[in-house]
Amino acid sequence: MLRSLAEPEGYRLHATDDEIGRCRDFLIDDQQWAVRYMVADTRTWLPGRKVLVSPAQLGTPDWAAQRLPVAMTREQLEQSPPLDEDAPVSRRYEQAFNTAHGLPAYWLGSGLWGDYPAPSTMMAPQEMYIEPAPTVPEEPDTAEPVDPAVDDRVHLRSLREITGYDVRAGGDGEAAKVGRLKDVIVDDERWAVRYLVVDTSRLPFSKQVLLPVELVTDVDWASRSVRTEATEAQVEEAPAFDPAEPVNARMEAVLYDYYGRAHARVG
Repeated sequence: MLRSLAEPEGYRLHATDDEIGRCRDFLIDDQQWAVRYMVADTRTWLPGRKVLVSPAQLGTPDWAAQRLPVAMTREQLEQSPPLDEDAPVSRRYEQAFNTAHGLPAYWLGSGLWGDYPAPSTMMAPQEMYIEPAPTVPEEPDTAEPVDPAVDDRVHLRSLREITGYDVRAGGDGEAAKVGRLKDVIVDDERWAVRYLVVDTSRLPFSKQVLLPVELVTDVDWASRSVRTEATEAQVEEAPAFDPAEPVNARMEAVLYDYYGRAHARVG
């Protein structure tokens, strides 16, 4: 099902043995358009740390009760490799994280989640083990070598950070501002980002539209903007989106026909 990614923010997080905090944020891979991590707010018992949870470790949200289950114990979460609250996530850190939790590398393989169809299939059948948290080595001993030239490149964007970014249409050059990024719509099984929600409101008019991520050409930290190859007129005249209405197959068909693209992939 397609859902707003901003909706679970603030949801209570329930581990297998206790409540562990609340959902604080999500980290999005802006190259492959996937949600790679949920950021947990655990400051009451793990202050000063950025605590990450992979979608592979998340259960089905209870939307009515505003609860998000986590397939970990409190101790397993505490044993995650430490990451300073303001530190970026590097590939070296991800390798240490995967080692701690028995997860395969999503970056190996041809799919969105490597050789796995969805994050839920990445967990080993046995219970995750607990051992002292591995440090993040300067030169990791691993069968999955990391190119030092790309190790520290950050392609994970905080949902909180990009919300409010200008959306500029027309590709490169002097792209026209057509609105602001309001939210993203994700497939809650594959945790794939499918659409950006763009607020094109101009007083006294209020309008939100959906922009397929296939039309996004760049996300720029410096200018706090998202660029799209769609034209200014295409974005402004796109079908209106009502956040209260679910994104269904008929809506997607209309949207992709409007932008002159093949219909959205399913699953």
